[in-house]
Amino acid sequence: MRLRHIEVFHAIYTTGSITNAAKLLSVSQPSVSKVLTHAELQLGFNLFERVKGRLIPTDEAEILFNEVDKIYKQIHSIRNLSHNIKKSQFGNITLGITPALGFDVIPDVIANYHRDFPNVSFNIQTIHNNAVMQSLVEYKCDLGILFSPSTMPSIVTTPLAQSELVIVYPKQVFPDCPDKLSLADVSNMEFIDIRDSGPLGEMFLARILEEDIEFKSSINVQTYFIAVRLVARGLGVCVVDRSTAQGNLTDNISIASFDPPLTFDIKAVHLESQNKTKLIDEFLPYLLQGISNI
Repeated sequence: MRLRHIEVFHAIYTTGSITNAAKLLSVSQPSVSKVLTHAELQLGFNLFERVKGRLIPTDEAEILFNEVDKIYKQIHSIRNLSHNIKKSQFGNITLGITPALGFDVIPDVIANYHRDFPNVSFNIQTIHNNAVMQSLVEYKCDLGILFSPSTMPSIVTTPLAQSELVIVYPKQVFPDCPDKLSLADVSNMEFIDIRDSGPLGEMFLARILEEDIEFKSSINVQTYFIAVRLVARGLGVCVVDRSTAQGNLTDNISIASFDPPLTFDIKAVHLESQNKTKLIDEFLPYLLQGISNI
């Protein structure tokens, strides 16, 4: 069956007559009849029988319709897609993001963007820095949003904002809730270790070596929000990014910046060989605005 045969067959099957099918397709009745006759000749069997002024599907047509309906819906979807692409209002954006940005920042950005572009769909992967880079290289995501990403020849970076590592501690330890602490201030406390967790862990380790501080640690994690949850249960202190800390605050814990601060960049990354689509260009201003509020 040709595509035109499928359209006419589907229209007659769903409307019950050549007259209604012609109206649905905005063509003449003779044109519909001619296409139907041609389809039946090609197939070698009748698709409809005329009974009391109506076209009743044959057994063969009933068997055929399920598959034809799938193709018809795909054709309709392609037409809608083409129309929406022309209007720049439809498409898909695949993001690879560091998990910390998934608590509030990226959901807020997508919510704001989605209000203006409701037909754009998102596929969001929450993966760590190295995995995001690999995902880009394998064309599994369009845009990565990372903390302090590594420099690679094939990767283009767009600075978005700056954030910092913070100390999360139980309020009972510092009842006055200081907003700045040094490593020496918490060196005698149980430490929930995240030093093996990518570039931020390396940054923190460099500060530990610089200040010649030793921590007592019996718990090691690689997922930042778990560390914060452990602090909330009174198991020690931890060092995480500010987004994770703020996204997991409870009444019994507080946040302090480092003294002096430990800052890092948040950047968007994409393949140099993969030109940004119009959708990405439209999405970036929303991303810049949302992340700048960190």
